[in-house]
Formats: sequence, C-alpha cells, structure tokens
Amino acid sequence: MRKIDKLLGLGFLVTLLALSCRKIDLPAPIAQELPSELKIANTVGIKLQSHFVTSEVAMNVKSEVAQTVTIRIFDIANRVVSKSTSDVRMGDNILKVYTSALPSSAYRIGIYDSNGKQLGITDFNKL
Repeated sequence: MRKIDKLLGLGFLVTLLALSCRKIDLPAPIAQELPSELKIANTVGIKLQSHFVTSEVAMNVKSEVAQTVTIRIFDIANRVVSKSTSDVRMGDNILKVYTSALPSSAYRIGIYDSNGKQLGITDFNKL
C-alpha cells in the first residue's frame, strides 16, 4: 500500500469518527391546540375547516390507529381528480389540502385506509 493511500484511509476514518460523535438535536413535536371547527366527535372521520375553499384548506383526519391513508378528491361526475397518501397517527391529525390546481366547482374529498375502506367523506366548494 502506498503512503498516500494510508493517509487518505486514515483521514477518512478520522472524519467518520468525528461525524459519528456529533450530537444532533431534533426538534420536539409541538402540541397543537385543535381548533373547535376541526373537532370530530366520532373515533374516525374527516372534517374541513371550511367548506368554501380558494387555494388550500386545513382538515382534521381522525384515525383509530396509526396508518397510511389515501386522500382522494372527486369532481361532481365522481371522477378522481386528485389522489395522495399521508401517514397519520392515532387520534387527530391536522393536514393541509392544496386546491389551487382545481377549477372552481363542487368536490368531494374522501379518506381511505390501506385496504380501501372509506374512513370519512365530505364535500367542499372551490371558489
């Protein structure tokens, strides 16, 4: 082994050691107060902050278990115009729905579990 290879290997090991000893502080989750307009009485469901939307709307997705849910937005002909997934924890989950790409119309938004079971559905109007 050449001397330069030994020096490069030693330098790599020292760098690796220095980086592995560095402490990384992760931010603690901030507990949010659930706005009254987003409270859901049932154990599962969906509730929009407002049924009249311009570019985005907050919604509460309440789940009995932590899971990945599929969010589908349907147009008035019941065609899926938007589909996304989100990881939710047990209980209340505040999510944002962005609607700026949708034309003004009436829509239905549904939440489904990984087996396709509907957890909740509600309507909104895009202004």
